[in-house]
Amino acid sequence: MRIGQTSFAVFASKLVGSALGFIATLYFARVLGAEILGQYALVLAVVAWLSLAGTLGVTSATTKRMSEGEEPSAYATAGAAVVATLALVLGGLVSLFGDAVNAYVGEPIAPLIVVLVFVGLFSSVTDAALRGERKVHLAGLLTPMGIAARSVVQIGLVVLGLELVGMLVGYAIGSLLVAVGGLVLLSVGLVRPNREHFEALFEYAKFSWLGGLQSRSFNDVDILLLGVFLQSSLVGVYSAAWSIAKFLTLFDSAVSSTLFPELSRADAEGRRGSVADLVEDSLTFGGLILIPGLFGGILLGERLLRIYGPEFVRGASVLWILIAATLVYGYQKQLLNALNAIDRPKATFRINAVFIAANVVLNVFLISTIGLVGAAVATLLSAGFGVTLALYTLRAEIEFAIPIGEIGRQFAAAAGMAAVVVAVEALLRTAIDLNHNFATVVLLVGVGAAAYFMTLFGISGTFRSTVRENSPM
Repeated sequence: MRIGQTSFAVFASKLVGSALGFIATLYFARVLGAEILGQYALVLAVVAWLSLAGTLGVTSATTKRMSEGEEPSAYATAGAAVVATLALVLGGLVSLFGDAVNAYVGEPIAPLIVVLVFVGLFSSVTDAALRGERKVHLAGLLTPMGIAARSVVQIGLVVLGLELVGMLVGYAIGSLLVAVGGLVLLSVGLVRPNREHFEALFEYAKFSWLGGLQSRSFNDVDILLLGVFLQSSLVGVYSAAWSIAKFLTLFDSAVSSTLFPELSRADAEGRRGSVADLVEDSLTFGGLILIPGLFGGILLGERLLRIYGPEFVRGASVLWILIAATLVYGYQKQLLNALNAIDRPKATFRINAVFIAANVVLNVFLISTIGLVGAAVATLLSAGFGVTLALYTLRAEIEFAIPIGEIGRQFAAAAGMAAVVVAVEALLRTAIDLNHNFATVVLLVGVGAAAYFMTLFGISGTFRSTVRENSPM
């Protein structure tokens, strides 16, 4: 098995970028508080949904058609033209309904939302084209550069007193740098596409657009609805817990983005056996980080959120539920990634429709009855529905084995890690008395990670062989 250096490069890039973003978020949480952090989360959620409307599955269709190897320049140009047209339409609509947008967020920032949508769509187009050219590692390397620039500019503007506006301007600058960098790295050029290219993109996008909606539903529906039912400070608390859960998804995202063009190429060449092997690999390693993260969230949730500030500790009750939801959703994402890669967007469409409906209905009902915990539980339950449907559908298309043994070994290693963390934490409380929460968290996470990977290396032959095959030595 060789998920390979590409997956590791993408993962390392995402890890560096997320670490930089995590540091910036900590600064904003401690300096500006939960209310402004909540408004920031609401703005990004609105921008994400508008950006989704600005792609309508065209970017994923562009990646798919380019990865098939025929006329990539024409498909890239056609995709860019469609997205640019949609961006202009969205910009006009946001300007027209600017007062309503401002009232929802609580600040007059509609013009900034237009800018964020434009640069976000620009970045989406270049990212899709890079992935279509199978330059996933280069697309991944741009991420930490953009986040680093974004974080530096954001912190500087917040220091100058711009608060929410400074955070949004910094975000726009970071996205613009990523988009420009992606454009420079592309090999395709601008050519005049014909009607067949647009039709091929539409044929795929008319089903795949719901996949983007499903992803946005998982990431943002709860935050958007919390903004309706609860005050901004609670949204800020929830978004802080979400940021930790999403941090743990870096590796499974690297796996899915790396494998998509490989799955697509193998299917286009009729190598269904290779497709099945790649699906099994994706399930084997999709939970590699999230499984120990779930145990860590249960044990260290309060300590982790205390780093953001005392008011964020109340989010500990939802943190482990959100991590469990991301674990289940991670497996669903690997299965849907395979369905899209083998050109079954209609099947993915149906699964996504069920997932989105369940997510919205459950969030509305549970948030209105039990608040923050309800949002997390709704997300977990909807992910459970989605992964069940995705597994059933993909197994009807491809014969593959579920790597229950490897997943079980990961849980066993995580349980051993949890025992070590509990013992070390007890030692710190009694014998050493390390009375510093951040230092304690860093130490416990480091010890836990070492215990987990050493145990897994010892009990899993698959993990050992994967490490050895992909080692630079």
